Amino acid sequence: MDFNMKKLASDAGIFFTRAVQFTEEKFGQAEKTELDANFENLLARADSTKNWTEKILRQTEVLLQPNPSARVEEFLYEKLDRKVPSRVTNGELLAQYMAEAASELGPTTPYGKTLTRVAEAEKHLGAAERDFIHTASINFLTPLRNFLEGDWKTISKERRLLQNRRLDLDACKARLKKAKAAEAKATCGHLGPWSLGLHCLWQEPWAGSQLIQCEGDTVPDFQETRPRNYILSASASALWNDEVDKAEQELRVAQTEFDRQAEVTRLLLEGISSTHVNHLRCLHEFVESQTTYYAQCYRHMLDLQKQLGRFPGTFVGTTEPASPPLSSTSPTTTVATMPVGPSVAGLAPAGEAALCLEEVAPPASGTRKARVLYDYEAADSSELALLADELITVYSLPGMDPDWLIGERGNKKGKVPVTYLELLS
Repeated sequence: MDFNMKKLASDAGIFFTRAVQFTEEKFGQAEKTELDANFENLLARADSTKNWTEKILRQTEVLLQPNPSARVEEFLYEKLDRKVPSRVTNGELLAQYMAEAASELGPTTPYGKTLTRVAEAEKHLGAAERDFIHTASINFLTPLRNFLEGDWKTISKERRLLQNRRLDLDACKARLKKAKAAEAKATCGHLGPWSLGLHCLWQEPWAGSQLIQCEGDTVPDFQETRPRNYILSASASALWNDEVDKAEQELRVAQTEFDRQAEVTRLLLEGISSTHVNHLRCLHEFVESQTTYYAQCYRHMLDLQKQLGRFPGTFVGTTEPASPPLSSTSPTTTVATMPVGPSVAGLAPAGEAALCLEEVAPPASGTRKARVLYDYEAADSSELALLADELITVYSLPGMDPDWLIGERGNKKGKVPVTYLELLS
């Protein structure tokens, strides 16, 4: 118990000394040891890395989970070291509602069939979103959290220790400075004015009210009546000599500890470069997972558009030509495919349409040339497959859906979507 009390008293004394030094520095009453410019740059870069990592982490969490209540729930599960329960994505929930609506409104009706098809696509989109969130959390969010909760906490701890060592060092410097000033004052009082070769007057107790005068090396003789103040002054001078020696020893120890802590902190701050390299790798993985996610979404929606394009009376796309999508595999090339397919009004069942088209003759007037804008894959034998930039002859037949035309290329003919064509005059 006695040992603990001594340690507590010692810690309290150190804390008080640091507080006094810190306060005096703030008010400009004490000198402060400045760090070198390179060290200050390392500190600034570390602080900037920490601040931007926090912002990127928070915004990525918002991107992956827009619901703030769900984010709070996941945070609590993580802090309690418990597994986060599986949560249905918005796409999967929408697919469930559409499937139930199709079942209730009639799965054989055009609306019910379309709801069923869209529900299947939304289900696939929800599953892709779930995979993307899981991959991004592991490959991107987790490394950022590990830096903030691991490496940065270590750096902050060592920086606080460095700050304490600097306060101790500056306090020792101030203590030594005061001790030397007191020693000089005591030494001056001990030698007396005559030892300085000065012309002066002074009054001593043994002289009563009489003034003593000295000049040059003249020294008064008071061997028999040495004053008490002279003895006390000599004793004080010896005490201050000891105090100066003690302060110098404490300063050497404080300087050593400060230098050692500065080196440890410098090494940790230089490790921020390795952190940047690690975060760069994680960022590449995040982009890869996001690219995979959007590529999957594109494929699912492309399949859905093709399926809806085969349903009579289904409205998809526009009659305006649109720009083709970018390829998910090559950022510098453009794929001449169009994800939007117009509606098909069946003139007849697929088998009959193929036969009838062979017997259809183009009208005497009304045929036009058209340039193909995008590649088109025929859904059945009644349609004509198209290649981008080729020229074909097109015309319309009575009773056809306005979104479709009859296209001819050589001895081949079939239905072609208007939105994939540029009609030439």
